[in-house]
Amino acid sequence: MKEEENWVSKTNLGRQVQSKEITDIDEILGKGIPILESQIADELLHLEVELLLIGQAKGKFGGGQRRVFRQTQKKTREGNKPRFTTFAIAGDKNGHIGMGYGKAKETMPAREKAVRNAKMNIFSIRRGSGSWESQAKEPHSIPFAVEGKCSSVKIKLMPAPKGTGLCIEKECAKILEMSGIKDIWSKTLGQTKNKLNLFKALEQALRSLSKTRIQQKHFEQLSVLEGAEKTQKADLEKEETSKKKVVKKKEKIASEKVTKKDKNQKTKKENKK
Repeated sequence: MKEEENWVSKTNLGRQVQSKEITDIDEILGKGIPILESQIADELLHLEVELLLIGQAKGKFGGGQRRVFRQTQKKTREGNKPRFTTFAIAGDKNGHIGMGYGKAKETMPAREKAVRNAKMNIFSIRRGSGSWESQAKEPHSIPFAVEGKCSSVKIKLMPAPKGTGLCIEKECAKILEMSGIKDIWSKTLGQTKNKLNLFKALEQALRSLSKTRIQQKHFEQLSVLEGAEKTQKADLEKEETSKKKVVKKKEKIASEKVTKKDKNQKTKKENKK
């Protein structure tokens, strides 16, 4: 909180956010502008942050408890030099999600790096109701099946009917829940015990949702929603207001033409008299 209060922006985008020139993150994501400060995401979204379990503590016969940090060591003449890696996610449970990877010699800097990177890597996803088994009009799942790949890991996400839940690995379910998806089916192949590759494959699959092109008729059939619900409503309101402005301008022009015609007719009549 102290960092946010004392935040002095170093980028042009951050200054625009601070001065309230930009109030919607979809404006930034739609134009493809990179976010170079984590405070920008904090200002525009109500984010929740969580660290995923990627490591394992030492235990008998490899049965150690899962933990947030993955520890690796380098053998040197001076001794063992440990390093810690973490993986964080940040989302608003309304169509926006970010994932970040952090690595440092100590646990706290690694955690801070991961959270910072997750906030800077925010992207919007496309939700919908693409399952043929349900006719729900709410965007509770995804509109169509997508695939992602990282190294040997492959993951396929498929739309599921309402009430199915998140049928996927536990840590991946946290990512989908944070992004606003409630029902899904999945299929994984490869060395899925490598969690970092699994998360990267899932990120690739989620990003491909918004990259694929859809016909206009399918937006209503699959109840497709891009980004957050509030922003879409705001866009509709903006379109309506712009249409009203155009109609008012046309009415003004028409009324001005009528008044000019009346004046011309009056002047002609006066000249005849």
